[in-house]
Amino acid sequence: MTQDAPRVLVVDDDPDVALLVKTVLERRAGCEVVLAEDGLAATRTLSEFTPDVVVTDIEMPGLSGLELLAELRRSDPLVPVIVMTAHVSVDYAVSALRAQADEFLTKPLDNAGLVEAVTRLAAEGRARREANRPKEVVLAVGAHPDDVEIGIGGLLAAHAEAGDSITILTLSRGGRGGVADDRQHESLAAAELLGARLFVKDLVDTEISGGGSTVRLIEEVVQEIQPTIVYTHSAHDRHQDHRAVGEATIVATRRVGTVACYQSPSATIDFRPTRFVRIDDFLDRKLRLLECFGSQTATRDYLEPEFVTATARYWSRFGGGAAVEPLEVVRETADFLGAHELTRRES
Repeated sequence: MTQDAPRVLVVDDDPDVALLVKTVLERRAGCEVVLAEDGLAATRTLSEFTPDVVVTDIEMPGLSGLELLAELRRSDPLVPVIVMTAHVSVDYAVSALRAQADEFLTKPLDNAGLVEAVTRLAAEGRARREANRPKEVVLAVGAHPDDVEIGIGGLLAAHAEAGDSITILTLSRGGRGGVADDRQHESLAAAELLGARLFVKDLVDTEISGGGSTVRLIEEVVQEIQPTIVYTHSAHDRHQDHRAVGEATIVATRRVGTVACYQSPSATIDFRPTRFVRIDDFLDRKLRLLECFGSQTATRDYLEPEFVTATARYWSRFGGGAAVEPLEVVRETADFLGAHELTRRES
């Protein structure tokens, strides 16, 4: 089953009909299908399963299909609903449409028509959700040029695809690892490729503090952009600047709902990710971002495309797909990814 397989909740008190619908949708449309035997069971299922489409019978004990439809319109007005019935009746059709069903099908079902309706409405439903999703304000904090692109270049590309606002804050110009002016220009090129805003500070490379002065620099940017999601270095890192920036960021973003730490090439074996973000569709964009850092690619093995791809492939053991970026979640009170909808859809 692919990561974009339509997710369908089928509600019918006739187990034979429910099984038939499930089989048709799984085999002909590659859907992920969950069954509920009546309207009340469907409401319980919805607390654990978020469908792209609901297919429901009308006549059921307890909570009828039309009553379930009314409840869905109150609780999740964006989910498409297909109403089906064995009774060909104008009254039923009018009632269903008045209750805002997206499609009305009669039994015995036409399998091709069922598949067409479900796949079409699943795409429309996802488009509705994306159009109505509040956009995130993302702040990615790194100690040096190329840090955030190495750690979360694919995820930032996903945020960009989702229409989120992206700001990159780099605390030093990386003078110990190359020519500072060159590295700053490379950072700007990568930010332009992402459509991101870039702040570059001039703290001394290898001597960044995790205390007051660094915290204040980060707080200034936080105050200006008001981020909803922040990404930064992990404390589990051999490089002193990375540890210091991660520590300062967590303090400076203490009022931000979602904060997570990415992996750098100098991360230690104590880096313990708890979120694995699929970047299958964004790995090529990450590689293009890293190409911007030409002054580093000749001397840094970890910037080689094969190395980056292999690392992403390794983490896919835990996140599925073919490429993953790992994150240590510090706290999470926002819906991490509207972008994660583009990378997964995994929940």
